[in-house]
Amino acid sequence: MRRRKMTLVAALVLALAGSGAIASATLREPVAGLSEADARQGLQRRTEPTAVAKTEARPKRCAVDPKLVPTCGLLWGVAPGAFTDLSSGQALANFERTTGRPADILHSYHRGDEVFPTRDEIAAVQQQRKRILFANWKVAWGTTWADVAAGGADARIDRAAARFKAFPGTMFLALHHEPENDVRSGGGMTARDYAAMYRHTVQRLRADGVRNVVFVLVYMAYQPWCEQSWFEDLYPGDDVVDWIGMDPYLFAKPGGYGFGDFAYLVNHTSNPAKWPGFYSWATKEHGSKPLMVAEWGVYEHAADPARKAWIYSTVAQQIGRFPAIRALVYFDSPNAPKGDTRPDSSQPALGEFKKLAESQLFNVTL
Repeated sequence: MRRRKMTLVAALVLALAGSGAIASATLREPVAGLSEADARQGLQRRTEPTAVAKTEARPKRCAVDPKLVPTCGLLWGVAPGAFTDLSSGQALANFERTTGRPADILHSYHRGDEVFPTRDEIAAVQQQRKRILFANWKVAWGTTWADVAAGGADARIDRAAARFKAFPGTMFLALHHEPENDVRSGGGMTARDYAAMYRHTVQRLRADGVRNVVFVLVYMAYQPWCEQSWFEDLYPGDDVVDWIGMDPYLFAKPGGYGFGDFAYLVNHTSNPAKWPGFYSWATKEHGSKPLMVAEWGVYEHAADPARKAWIYSTVAQQIGRFPAIRALVYFDSPNAPKGDTRPDSSQPALGEFKKLAESQLFNVTL
């Protein structure tokens, strides 16, 4: 009789172990020298997951809302082949083939009366696997921000509005990205002139019936500009800004401004009393807005390729600390103004970049 009771108890223990009850009990008292997480990981290696567990482990599929904000995860994008003669379609195909992941966003640049979206851009984003066009437009090319704000470029804006309405889908539009670099003390190019230009252009496009454009205000995010007395004057108002973008870069060569990890990239400050870091500023002052790293890149340090690879490795590790960031758009160029930002500038760099591209962080369905 006693032997039978022991057999029943043993059977019960085995059943409970299979159901996970023993796992829970075991983790209340971790093995000496192991954390609870380590113990759980070791236990999972020793047990065969059930069909239910395997189903639950599948990555969650994320979509985008009308303002192109992902319901979960982040958008993955690129400005491919910048400062080369490649077409958008060719450069995008090269980048995707090299890095192993399709982009969600194709970033392009235009100014003045250039006709865009171009046929090539439309074809690139309207493939079987859709992309989002992110067009950057310097509306005031050949004139001033103040002139645009006063209506001097309305005919230009109206022509663009007709093309935007005909575009098959919803697109991002940045109006004169990185304005800090072009602010002047007068001549129609003050920070307040920029804000007025931005507001007037958005309102004119909306009055023309444009409903498929999501507006992005893209800052340079360079600390010396952010500390200027006019910096806050650049912002045109929450009603005309859908996303806030930043264009930070890193140098793989150590020892100076711009060398650091992902946290440094998006929230660097050398003096918190003067400037809290771009991410901290944006989330404090404009917390309702999703953030986009509208350009980012790492300049190669040929003497030590491992440095660039290390920087790429920190992105997935640290991005969870910055939940307001909902899109990463890489600037891919062999001839960027300060160096080579291509992810395949070395094999170590490419290896780490491909690991980042494979991350389930970017599991968004368009």
